[in-house]
Amino acid sequence: MVNKSIIDGLAEIAGKDNVLTDEESLKCYSYDATRYASTPDAVVKPRDTGEISKVLSLAYEEAIPVTPRGAGTGLSGGSVPVKAGIVLSTERMNSTPRIHKEDLYVEAEAGLVTEQLQAVVEAMGLFYPPDPASQSACTIGGNVAECAGGLRGLKYGTTRNYVLGLEMVTPEGKVLRTGARTVKSVAGYDVTRLMVGSEGTLGVVSSAFLKVLPLPPARRVLSCAFDNLGKASEVVSEILGQGLIPSILEIMDEKTVTAVEAHTGEKLGEGVMLLVEFDGTKAICDEDASKAREIIEGKYGGKVMGDVEGPERENVWRARRAVLPALTRLSPTVILEDVTVPRSRLPEMTAKIMKVAERYALRIAVFGHAGDGNLHPTFLTDRKKHDEIKRVNAGISEMMRACIDLGGTISGEHGIGLDKMPFLKLQIGKAGYDIMKRLKVSLDHKGIMNPGKMFYDA
Repeated sequence: MVNKSIIDGLAEIAGKDNVLTDEESLKCYSYDATRYASTPDAVVKPRDTGEISKVLSLAYEEAIPVTPRGAGTGLSGGSVPVKAGIVLSTERMNSTPRIHKEDLYVEAEAGLVTEQLQAVVEAMGLFYPPDPASQSACTIGGNVAECAGGLRGLKYGTTRNYVLGLEMVTPEGKVLRTGARTVKSVAGYDVTRLMVGSEGTLGVVSSAFLKVLPLPPARRVLSCAFDNLGKASEVVSEILGQGLIPSILEIMDEKTVTAVEAHTGEKLGEGVMLLVEFDGTKAICDEDASKAREIIEGKYGGKVMGDVEGPERENVWRARRAVLPALTRLSPTVILEDVTVPRSRLPEMTAKIMKVAERYALRIAVFGHAGDGNLHPTFLTDRKKHDEIKRVNAGISEMMRACIDLGGTISGEHGIGLDKMPFLKLQIGKAGYDIMKRLKVSLDHKGIMNPGKMFYDA
């Protein structure tokens, strides 16, 4: 229980102004970008690793649940404090990153906003590829905890591919550094990899050592329209099969396109849209875009509605990143899911989603990172309509099973959190589930780190 003595202890660690207990503040930290909400007993905002260590030491001694939180933009319920207790927010840990240009890595605190990191490194001719749609708000610590992906995942991978090492705090309050600042390191167990995507269930990341790349000199975007989702999905495998590796390959169905155009005023095109970006030298971009155009228009009957480069291309991606706020205008409740299949099974998965929508009489908008096989079926509903929510849950369950049957995964980038708990064992099996639980217990003996997530009984 978080009593006055505990509150006083937190205030002594982080300062009175950085411990929140009033009703309004607790409400603000009770939810993320999902349909879930639960009110904490207190919120503490430490400024550095030392303060995190002291907070966790206090919580461990008193067996108080701790829910780590970045910006609260997560889409699986991972930062919702379902067991109350303390929300530990890293928002104040946002100092200017340290750039090591000669070694191509940066040091970034957990509370640094992803887009701010990208701006700093790009000003130095460098490039940090992970770019979740919420990059203007989400933070590095949250990205690490969820192994965030983004639009550029096809060519550049996800957060996991850029974390060289971490500074973190264990549930007992011990500070350690994992990994190395070198390109290669095989010194013992890969604790860094274990922590990336652990969703705050094993400890708190305070800072990260992140690999960066030279900034590509040119980028070119094709905006392509198709008559239906199936045909647009087929093009994805064809483009990759011809040896082309776009930096971004995104898909949006008609519902999504219409919503985005209404929300942003940006004209995208007609029907289902495929957005294809190439990067590299200008010559390579021009050659690859020309080959892609031949496939899209010549073989699949699509239409290239736009072909832009330079600053103009940002208008396209600004519109794409506005998808979620655009869809929230269409219904009182939006439930955004995250399924990923092998790219060759993308047409089958899109067809299955359409069948789910028809069978359960649901409105589902489909968009996502087609180049990764990662789709975000978005259910447009109303949580007050209980019968409809029952149909939504049944539809989601059927969709997850279909995804697994197609050799896919129940989460490509959003994590398990609360949302995917019912399906985790279904994907990894009892043996895999038991190993994960044993890891959790061995590293978090008292079960204080983000309890009630990932596992039903932990």
